[in-house]
Amino acid sequence: MRIPLSIFIITKNEADRISGIIHAVKKIADEVLVIDSGSEDETCAIAVKAGAKVMFNKWRGYGQQKIFGENQCRNKWILNLDADEEVSPELCDEIEKIFAEKSHKNFWGFRVKIVNKFRFEKKPKRFAYYYNQLRLYNKEFAGFKNSSIHDSVELKDNKPEKIGQLKNIIYHQSFRSFAHWIEKINSYSQMQAEDSFKKGECPSLSKVFFIPILAFLKAFFLRRYFIYGLNGVIYSHLFALSRLAKAIKTRELFQEKK
Repeated sequence: MRIPLSIFIITKNEADRISGIIHAVKKIADEVLVIDSGSEDETCAIAVKAGAKVMFNKWRGYGQQKIFGENQCRNKWILNLDADEEVSPELCDEIEKIFAEKSHKNFWGFRVKIVNKFRFEKKPKRFAYYYNQLRLYNKEFAGFKNSSIHDSVELKDNKPEKIGQLKNIIYHQSFRSFAHWIEKINSYSQMQAEDSFKKGECPSLSKVFFIPILAFLKAFFLRRYFIYGLNGVIYSHLFALSRLAKAIKTRELFQEKK
């Protein structure tokens, strides 16, 4: 049974995975939108074939792209997904049940656990790291903040008691390969550095020295990458690289200014 729910996904060059993401949710939502920022592959054609409506919007930043997306949704209730996220079958059933029982009317939105699923895994490992985000929400009471870097949903009125928690999860596979991960690090760290430069936040030399060490430890232990064995060591090094790249690129921008 399809419910009055709009799902929107922002994309660019996601031909290899957009179909699976759409097929995982189209059985419950009566509207699936793909907001594309200029794919050069078959993303748009595949999305249309899978049953989504595709719209183009020039890229101006993460928050801006998602604000555009939620404004195009015809339903009040929205579920936002990134192109590297897939709704688990159990979460689909849970959302369907919430709307069938009309219990969603007691809330402004729901947080969802977004759990790391690395390459070659069919499902996330037990104890895999996750983050808990407000992703299913009523756009009359919540929406994405206007930030080019941070794409998070905020309540329009601060009433956290109006936010529920869903039990089931979204699978998050953020990279296709190590090469893809490094490409993402290079791209995203540049945006982060430019944002830090605009805010006047120049990292000190001591911070540059300690950042990769502390970031590795954070990833390996706090993000529980140790559960992946040798791959976990690699993941932790790449996490540390992302933090170091942001810091040195930010310092470079300040040096260019001088």
